[in-house]
Amino acid sequence: MSITTTDELEGMRRAGQVVARALAAMRAATVPGATPADIEAVGAGVLRDLGATAAPVAVYGAPCAAFVSVNDAVVHGLPSRIPLRAGDLVKIDVTPLVDGFVADGAITVPVEPSTSRGRRLARAAERALAAAVREVRPGVPVHALGAIIERHVRRDGFAVIRDLTGHGVGRTIHEPPEVPNYDPGGPSPLLTEGLVLAIEPLVAERSGAIRLARDRWTYTTRDGGWAAHCEHTIVVTADGALVLTAPESERATTH
Repeated sequence: MSITTTDELEGMRRAGQVVARALAAMRAATVPGATPADIEAVGAGVLRDLGATAAPVAVYGAPCAAFVSVNDAVVHGLPSRIPLRAGDLVKIDVTPLVDGFVADGAITVPVEPSTSRGRRLARAAERALAAAVREVRPGVPVHALGAIIERHVRRDGFAVIRDLTGHGVGRTIHEPPEVPNYDPGGPSPLLTEGLVLAIEPLVAERSGAIRLARDRWTYTTRDGGWAAHCEHTIVVTADGALVLTAPESERATTH
C-alpha cells in the first residue's frame, strides 16, 4: 500500500508494534527444551491480547498464528513439538492483521548457548537488512535494495535465496512490488513516498536453492544447509525509511 493519510500511518504503526511485541516475547521463549509449538503459542497469545489476528490464517488459511522454522527450514515452518537444542537456529515470522492493516516481521534467534555457525548466519541477515534499510528513499530503484542485500551477504560468505522475496504490504500480506534479495536486472520500480514494504533478506549457508516440504508450507534448503531470515516493515519517507516493526524505543527514520 501507499500511505496517504495520518489515519493510515497510525494504523500501520499499530500493526508494526504488534509485530515488535510478539517477536520480543517469542525471542524470550526460544530456549533449550522449548518446542516451536510453545513459541508459536506465545506469539498467538500476544496477538490475541493486543486485538490482532494472524494474517496468514485470514488470507491463506495457514494452520498456525506464526511460523517457526528451525535450522535448514527457511520460512513458513509449521510449529512442531520437537524440543529445541542448544545451538539450533530458529526463524520466527509474525504477520498480524490489526483493524485492517497488516505488518510483517521476522527474526533469527540462535538458541543459547549458540554456535558460531548460527551467530554468523543471523548476523549476516541482520547486517544485510540494516544496509538495505539505510538506502531507502524516494527515487531509489527497488532492485538496488536487492543488490545491496546480496553484496553484504556475499561479503559475509553466504548466499541469498533468490526464489523468495520481500514485498509490498499494508492491506494484505503480499502486495506489489516484489523486493528481491539480488538485482535481477532489467527495469525496476522506484521507491515512492508513502510506499510500505517488507524488506526481508533470506540467507543460505551454502547454495541458496530451496524446496517445498511435504507439509506444503515449509521451505527448506535443498542441500541441508542452515538459513537465516530477518524482516522489517518500513514506510518510505522523504527522509528515509520509517521502520514500523522495530521496538518502540528503537523506532526511528533512518537517514
